[in-house]
Amino acid sequence: MIRQPFNRGWTVAPAQHLFAAVVAPAPRKDIVLPHDAMRDLPRDPASANGSHSGYYPGAHVVHEKEFTAPLEWRERSVILEFEGVYRDAVVYLNGNLVAQRPSGYSPFAAVLDPYLRFGEDNTLRVEARAQQDSRWYTGVGIYRNVHLAVGNTVHIPLDGVVITTPSIDDTLATVDAAINVRNESRTTRSVRVRARVSNADGVIVVERSVPATVLPGETALVRVRQWIAEPRLWDLDDPALYRMETALLGEGDTVLDEDATAFGIRAIDVDPVRGLRLNGRSIELRGGCVHHDNGPLGSAAIDRAEHRKAERIKAAGFNAVRSAHNGISRAFLDACDRIGLLVMDELSDVWMTGKSSYDSSLTFGDWWERDLEALVVAGRNHPSVFMYSIGNEILEIGRPGAAVIGRKLAEKVRELDPTRLTTNAVNGLVSVIDSAVTARDHSVPFDFNALLSADGSSAVNSSEAVTRLTEEAHAQVDVAGINYGETRYDSDAELFPERIIVGTETFPGRLDRLWALVKKHPHVIGDFAWTAWDHVGEAGTGRAHYDDDPLPPTGMSSPYPWMLSQAGTIDINGVRRPISFWREVVWGLRVEPFIAVHRPQRHGRTLTKSRWSWDDVLSSWAWEVPDASPVTVDVYSDADEIELLLDGASLGRAPVSKPDEGVRGFIARFETEYRRGELVAVAFRAGEEAGRSAIRSLDGLPMLRAHAEREEIAADPSDLAYVHFDLRDDAGTLAVDGSESVRVEVEGPAELVALSSAKPDDVEPFGSDTHRTFQGRLLAIVRPMAAGEIRVRAVSETAGAVEVTIRASAMEPDLAEEA
Repeated sequence: MIRQPFNRGWTVAPAQHLFAAVVAPAPRKDIVLPHDAMRDLPRDPASANGSHSGYYPGAHVVHEKEFTAPLEWRERSVILEFEGVYRDAVVYLNGNLVAQRPSGYSPFAAVLDPYLRFGEDNTLRVEARAQQDSRWYTGVGIYRNVHLAVGNTVHIPLDGVVITTPSIDDTLATVDAAINVRNESRTTRSVRVRARVSNADGVIVVERSVPATVLPGETALVRVRQWIAEPRLWDLDDPALYRMETALLGEGDTVLDEDATAFGIRAIDVDPVRGLRLNGRSIELRGGCVHHDNGPLGSAAIDRAEHRKAERIKAAGFNAVRSAHNGISRAFLDACDRIGLLVMDELSDVWMTGKSSYDSSLTFGDWWERDLEALVVAGRNHPSVFMYSIGNEILEIGRPGAAVIGRKLAEKVRELDPTRLTTNAVNGLVSVIDSAVTARDHSVPFDFNALLSADGSSAVNSSEAVTRLTEEAHAQVDVAGINYGETRYDSDAELFPERIIVGTETFPGRLDRLWALVKKHPHVIGDFAWTAWDHVGEAGTGRAHYDDDPLPPTGMSSPYPWMLSQAGTIDINGVRRPISFWREVVWGLRVEPFIAVHRPQRHGRTLTKSRWSWDDVLSSWAWEVPDASPVTVDVYSDADEIELLLDGASLGRAPVSKPDEGVRGFIARFETEYRRGELVAVAFRAGEEAGRSAIRSLDGLPMLRAHAEREEIAADPSDLAYVHFDLRDDAGTLAVDGSESVRVEVEGPAELVALSSAKPDDVEPFGSDTHRTFQGRLLAIVRPMAAGEIRVRAVSETAGAVEVTIRASAMEPDLAEEA
């Protein structure tokens, strides 16, 4: 069955009980899916969700859509597929229940046939709820794509084609297709199943058809094996894709049904001697964790937003992502397939013990098998997906019940997809706390204050208690996932020489030490930082604060109006933060030195950082401070030493720190004075210049400047235009201290769907048409609705006005970002 978009023509409104809806019905808002109904609700410091959601409230919403069912559908199979509804979704057709799904992340389908009114209008109603059920911002409603599939009574079910490549070499690749054929008619049917494979250029490289007989009411599994000569392998630098078009042919080769599946030919292997290998080549995972939201769009998983996120993550040096802590969208997986980004797809943040009042632990026992199947079925044809994670920091790890559940989960994954690896992201510290406090295990030593200290948590993770509590969990999966437990990397090489480890979650600012361990140990296959991309909720986890801040954090959270985590190496607008460039240096991917200047306005004040924080720095020499103000300048580099120049005059040289010196590595630090001009950092290796970079002061009054990431987009709401409005001088220098109120207007067949400055404690809503810049930047996101010319205009009372024109063309969406 071929999926058709079913995203237009929906409405959303707050849910009401029957009598309230009759007396005073809530106003309905016209929307195009995907859509997040939580994003535009007012944030409240008294929200029961607190910092977890960024002080967004809970909600109970209703989506509705009317559509006509043609008479010819009477003899067809009609399926409605939801890629994700957050959460506790209940779907009605003409008042009749057709589907229910507690999970907010699992795709599911509704069979519409029994209650369709053929030749008449039909009404869909989808209810969704979000209420104290997560540790992060979730959004609410139908936030991922919806598809309609209409097929013959003899058809290929959705996701009914499974493609594997069991044998690969330079000259030949074996491609096995397991094709499900469903017969919902009342008679036995004989068909031919044709599988046609095309390469990236659309050229058919192989084709085969086989007969299949299917009894009424049954599904036949038809296997088709083919061989592709001189296959082009899917790899990180050359993500070659093939496309299998499957057809069911009746009498006279009449096409009864069709399916199209993209796939890649690649081999994944792992062992403790050679580590992780892709197509026989050892690779180290430069990974980052991502939540599912899209910042200014809330949780709406619009295709272009997902593709752009993947592109920018890879451009920052990452080669892998972990979907924390839920299955990722199909659009994101498609993007990773296209650009060459590996994916660890994760099931859940909880099993049977909850972390929030109403989270999925309440339904996990009844639904885990269906949710796990949905995760694997959605991912198993994607070459980017190389590993499934069955859980994150499961509290009950170490208890017998968790051992039983973990084994069931791991074996179910292998049953559904034996070609990919499994892991479980285990936090030894969490296991110790839970065992000592919740399970009352008196054999576990427990000193809460000591555990939370940096030295204490490190010691606990390498302790005998953690070894004992986590051994079975690690033994159940192919790769031991360890969160914040790098102190085990050395010891496990001796204790468990067959154990393969991945750092499933790590502190981003410790990469200098972590990457040295990855390089040292072949059994440690990589590292996943928390996080690659910033997110809404978990407000202030990555916040660094000064001693005189009026609203300091409490523990790991910050008070209202904090909204963002600020642990991301890339901000919610897709702009790389300074830590991202430091990580690029540590990975060995960056030659040019990177200049990071500590805010001179706050020089001398005490900065307190969490373990997810970074220094309060920007790559700027355009500060609104008097000349001669003291300032600290860091330069990130892997060279031996750095010389700093101001307008050609040397400010001195400083050695680049090494990780084993008891300080953060790959940084040369200078204490100097701010003076206007051009600041240049020159890197030296073995006495020779190895690279240089420069930043400049403002020259003249900064004004609004506009830049559209793409000048032409598809005339389709699955695409988006991203337009940057920055305060810059004529030379392009960013006014980082500038904060101007900007109003944005859109003319043409498009809508302004978001404005964002990425300010972590912003009080201005994303849905407004007016916003202040932050650090000189503002991002507008525009959604096309039809073909035509789109004009996006920004106006500031003091920084002028600027306009860009974007063409929305009637073409297939090409979601790739322009170079």
